[in-house]
Amino acid sequence: MAPKALWYVGQKRAELRDETVAAPAAGELRVRARFGAVSRGTERLVFEGRVPESEFERMRAPFMGGAFPHPVKYGYSVVGSVEEGAGRGRTVFVLHPHQNEFVVPEVAAATVPDNVPPQRAVLAANMETALNAVWDGAPGPADRIAVVGGGVVGLLVARLCARMPGTTVTVIDVSTGRAALAQALGANFATPDKAPENCDVVFHASASAAGLATALRIAGEEAAVVELSWYGSGDVAAPLGQAFHSRRLRLLSSQVGKVAASHRPRWTYHQRLSAALALLDDPTLDVLLGPPVDFADLPERLPALLAMDADARCPLIRYPQA
Repeated sequence: MAPKALWYVGQKRAELRDETVAAPAAGELRVRARFGAVSRGTERLVFEGRVPESEFERMRAPFMGGAFPHPVKYGYSVVGSVEEGAGRGRTVFVLHPHQNEFVVPEVAAATVPDNVPPQRAVLAANMETALNAVWDGAPGPADRIAVVGGGVVGLLVARLCARMPGTTVTVIDVSTGRAALAQALGANFATPDKAPENCDVVFHASASAAGLATALRIAGEEAAVVELSWYGSGDVAAPLGQAFHSRRLRLLSSQVGKVAASHRPRWTYHQRLSAALALLDDPTLDVLLGPPVDFADLPERLPALLAMDADARCPLIRYPQA
């Protein structure tokens, strides 16, 4: 297949477009994609044209083409093989839009560890977000931790927390179909009406007002609620009355665009991404990968993949190999 990329060309419309890929210059790599992933939350906002104008610049992804709202070449999870440049033949992860072949600076490509399969490596961007959130929330051993929202990022947060000694982690979601995923990752599961209360740390990743209300309700005295959701141009009601002030709750924003404040003086973006890739040396995480979708079929499959009631697992893109 000639070089092609996925473009979001209008509200709920996407297509593959031809791309021109020049020969790599010194310090650059030509990468042939093998697998990729769709970021369901963020790309749903792009697909539906719901990126607020105030965020047009901050929402730009590395190597993005076009401009918001449309048309844009968007995405940030590609795993491929280096075909030209330093380390030819190695497997790399790149924060790049969905494209089957591309050239990037060598510094933009992170080497995938040998013990991490390329399919699982597509979770690196989500794991980086989850790692940053855990740094922001700072849970510790024996903590009672809740994660409201059982999407891929929420489940990765749950997995990281469940691996801490003595923690009790509960994933809370309205969809009982996500219980098996939570349990496979070492966490408990509950619907909002049965969510445990008096939690030490609560992570919110449901991108809904109801989920945020649940997170605030179950947080214990002086606990932190870490907000990972990205709502786009939507307004969200936050119930800050009732016991919010008397319990002295803290509502913290966590966003992957900056390294968590607790680590920022010592960690670079590249170090954080490398750490996220190393954390993917965990075969249990394969339960988060959905059935592969061929790159050529991606435009027509996107509406179903990005639907609110879609499979909770990560939409996996399979690229053709020469």
